[in-house]
Amino acid sequence: MSLRLYDTATREVRDFVPLVEGKVGLYVCGLTVQSEPHVGHVRSGVNFDVLQRWLRVSGYEVTFIRNTTDIDDKILAKAAEQGRPWYNLAYDMHRELTKAYAALNVAPPTYEPAATGHVPEMVEMIEALIERGHAYPAPDGSGDVYFDVRSFPEYGQLTRQGIDDMEPAADADPRGKRDPRDFALWKSWKSETEPRTASWPSPWGRGRPGWHIECSAMAGKYLGESFDIHGGGLDLRFPHHENEQAQSRAAGHAFANFWMHNAWITTAGEKMSKSLGNSLTIPAVLTKYRGIELRWYLVQHHYRSHVEFSFEALDEAATGFRRIETFLGRAGVSTVAGTATLADLPEAFVAAMDDDLGAAGAVVVLFDHVKNGNKALTDGDAAAVEAGARAVLAMLDVLGLHPADPAWGPAADSDTGALTDAVDALVRTLLEQRTAARAAKDFAAADAIRDTIKAAGVEVTDTPDGPRWSLSD
Repeated sequence: MSLRLYDTATREVRDFVPLVEGKVGLYVCGLTVQSEPHVGHVRSGVNFDVLQRWLRVSGYEVTFIRNTTDIDDKILAKAAEQGRPWYNLAYDMHRELTKAYAALNVAPPTYEPAATGHVPEMVEMIEALIERGHAYPAPDGSGDVYFDVRSFPEYGQLTRQGIDDMEPAADADPRGKRDPRDFALWKSWKSETEPRTASWPSPWGRGRPGWHIECSAMAGKYLGESFDIHGGGLDLRFPHHENEQAQSRAAGHAFANFWMHNAWITTAGEKMSKSLGNSLTIPAVLTKYRGIELRWYLVQHHYRSHVEFSFEALDEAATGFRRIETFLGRAGVSTVAGTATLADLPEAFVAAMDDDLGAAGAVVVLFDHVKNGNKALTDGDAAAVEAGARAVLAMLDVLGLHPADPAWGPAADSDTGALTDAVDALVRTLLEQRTAARAAKDFAAADAIRDTIKAAGVEVTDTPDGPRWSLSD
């Protein structure tokens, strides 16, 4: 079975065939860096990180572009409220986002362009749209430039809407628009309320780009006029992605061949957002859970499924992942992170991932191997234990969850590794004393040692090869 992906544009799961054999161009809309990232924000980063990992394991050379929006109305407003330069706020929040991605082992993209670094490309694209009759400077002399939605018959195709059924675009003053649904490509500098640093020279006067034009310009620069996959959160389908597609194709670019959208994380049935006041920032969550546990929680759901967030659900996910770690600890098998290949993976896992990136089904396969591996430990089948553990590690590797990945903390020869060695020596000494007590039929002493070990949070399993220990859940 070859890779099949759900295409939002056609609303069907279809075979993924790259435009260039063996290569994939992937563009994902990143965040507007206005505030600290919360759990809902990073879901997209984790989901598309799994996608790019699976594409690479499947043998593709991936060029992955994920942009950052570092100038817009919200950034200007928040910076003004906080009494600091807008670029300082955007820079600080971008650093927080980078730390959040790193804490969840989201691999850096091939390149992460920022909107403010690509204004010339946006101006050039706007000029092309004006020349083609798809955009116009506002006739009121304001310096604003708009995309003419009625000039492009395919407008609304991505989200299957008719123009007359759409609400007016709210991204600029409507006075200079031919149609209320026309959207801003260029916004004139408002010298009374905006700092001059938030504006750039253009043929239409000082100003800054609209939100939608930035992604079209950056995707075109780094991936070309046509590329394989455009991704982002479900909330971006309209108006952002609809407008991206319209302006890019109106400029003569084929643009994205596939559209992929991850669903929301909700709280009390509503999309998690700052405006709802129900967001949970990544630093706050990581005071209670490890990054690997939060990533596991996000990965185990299908990317197109809405997830109702709760700490109870996160507790369950963390407990489930610790069971996996317990098995791996008892098995005593290790592999190097980042080395998994298709040959290392169970066929059922590959089939699940090839079926629209079915991580939820893949997780079922992973747990089946953990269950069978634990049985093999009980049965003393060393070969089955090793095979099962290696398969589990390979599956975790593909999902960005390999416990030995340096992203999760210090290497084995660090203080953490030394502490593990020290605990191992102490536990083994106690186990030797327990074995000697049992051999002398001093069962009271043996039971006392067993209770001491258990009280310390260590689980002991007797096997034909001798006792093995691991930390209890």
